Amino acid sequence: MPLPAPNLDDRRFQELVDEAKRLVQQRCPEWTDHNVSDPGVTLIETFATMVDQLLYRLNRVPDRLYVKFLDLLGVRMFPPTAARTDVTFWLSAPQPDKVKIPEGTEVATVRTETDEAISFRVVRNLDIVPCTLIRLATTSEGARVVDRSDTINSQATFFSFGQTPTPGDALLIGLSVPVPACAVLLRFECDVEGVGVDPKRPPLAWEAWNGEAWVACGVDRDETGGLNRSGDVVLHVPATHEAYLIAGRRAGWLRCRVVPAEPGQPVYSASPRILSLTAATVGGTTAAINGEVVESEIVGKSEGVPGQRFLLRRRPVVPGDDPPVLEVSLGEGWEPWKVVESFAGSGPDDPHFFLEEVAGEVVLGPAVREPDGSLRQYGRLPPAGALLRLRSYRTGGGRRGNVAAGAISVLKSSIPYITRVENRERASSGVDGESLEEAKIRGPVLLASRERAVTVDDYEQLARRAAPEVARVRCAPAEERTEEGGVRILVVPAVSEDELGRLVFDQLVPADETLQKIKTFLDERRMVGARVLVEPPEYQGVTVVARLRSRPRTTPQRLQNDALEALYRYFGPVTGGPDGKGWPFGRPVHIGDVYAVLQRVPGTELVEDARLFAANPATGERNQQPVQRIELGAHTLVFSYEHQIQVQEG
Repeated sequence: MPLPAPNLDDRRFQELVDEAKRLVQQRCPEWTDHNVSDPGVTLIETFATMVDQLLYRLNRVPDRLYVKFLDLLGVRMFPPTAARTDVTFWLSAPQPDKVKIPEGTEVATVRTETDEAISFRVVRNLDIVPCTLIRLATTSEGARVVDRSDTINSQATFFSFGQTPTPGDALLIGLSVPVPACAVLLRFECDVEGVGVDPKRPPLAWEAWNGEAWVACGVDRDETGGLNRSGDVVLHVPATHEAYLIAGRRAGWLRCRVVPAEPGQPVYSASPRILSLTAATVGGTTAAINGEVVESEIVGKSEGVPGQRFLLRRRPVVPGDDPPVLEVSLGEGWEPWKVVESFAGSGPDDPHFFLEEVAGEVVLGPAVREPDGSLRQYGRLPPAGALLRLRSYRTGGGRRGNVAAGAISVLKSSIPYITRVENRERASSGVDGESLEEAKIRGPVLLASRERAVTVDDYEQLARRAAPEVARVRCAPAEERTEEGGVRILVVPAVSEDELGRLVFDQLVPADETLQKIKTFLDERRMVGARVLVEPPEYQGVTVVARLRSRPRTTPQRLQNDALEALYRYFGPVTGGPDGKGWPFGRPVHIGDVYAVLQRVPGTELVEDARLFAANPATGERNQQPVQRIELGAHTLVFSYEHQIQVQEG
């Protein structure tokens, strides 16, 4: 906690007026009319108002000095981070040639009367590779692969699995080429033979070979009901898809595998029979990021003096995947300069610069006078007259970019054969920049840690510094997970809710890149012998079932939506809890919390009944018996799962 700033002068307007009137009585006793209507009193109040404003400015001096002190310590506000999502480009029809989606392709949300469009840019080139079906095979668990390629383009039929399918049976589909990150359309003609299964929930898994193992494919749609009828299956093939040799045939292999049924899930009593099958590429998926990329911006001309600063045209600068590069014109070419966190380790010949991301400034190395009177230059100085340009940087970012699934639907750059674009999952990792007040609170912690991870606060603050895009960080002992000396860093990613405040549980799993970035950063600063484990926290699902009575002239549907939103937002790991900063770790959930939240919803006359159930958000299972209190582990967070509200008109 920062030290309280002293109040240099605590006098206020009325105290100044009273003091002036007392002086009048001492110095000018013949002045006896001190009413507010007297012109002299008006002058006193005027001067008191001006002095009160001066005192307010004076008392701001300690805050300014405190901020300047933090600046000397090198405390910098965290810049905003940009939201990321995967964007799928759909072809108007299968194409005979490769369709390229270049890096920098811009897509956006729909602009409305109240909201501006939110733009995203593709960060990796995408090749939508055409393919055809060239191989077919089947296999049963423990049996050899049977080649069915002779049935392609013929009238022959075959069973896709064993005559009585068992877990492990598979239909193998060989494509002419690997199709990494592409969407593949498989068009089946089937006999109704695969009886016994639920067409909406067949015990099947679609997978692709990635060079080392079979990995899951995303299923966009399945019109066959588990290969029970003719129709289309659209698969999203992972970006690691590679060719593989099966039964002496090399192809880009996909497979449909029978998996063990879940409790209550029907299984096959007979195998589906395949009449014909074709394959074609109909789209592709690549990563996109919210933010505008500025290329080759001339930031200024060097004067050949230390400590020069150059202001960028766009700010703040959003951290990207690659570090920024400053280019200095020397003769006929451009020399690249490296960005550093500080000039402490820079010599006079090192081509280094510093980037102030929030202010959007490029800073060159300073010259510092040594105790012997000499000047020491930190970082090389560009020659006078040399042009400086920043190779590229990204601006934008913030929570605004955490758009819902399906929100991105506008293709701003025209690409032949592309008919539409969409994001199949919600964008995440967009975080607003740090405020000055937050940086002032963080300053003393950084002063105490001095770039070393020793205490709990050290680990948490350094983890936030390594990955500003995360929402919450918690340091906990590793307990029985590792041997003694282990440290767990629990990371909650920044996610956005839908219109009712709901989250998808998979969103709360941080990206592998984020976890690795934090671990690498802490490994360089941890104590010798400490072992760092970076992972998401554990979550306890909570379901509320309640019945409300509405007030007169209150729409039941509106009250139901408002009540659901209140529950989802209050019992949330990121923005929930009593203070709206996320549910506290380990805080139990009590039925009284439910009544308090619902009674505060506008339009609620009475909470007739409320019941609290524990749930497992990973499996979707909910306890059948209501409870008064749900205990959470010391490092566990709450997750709202499928609340139910019934409203009775008052």
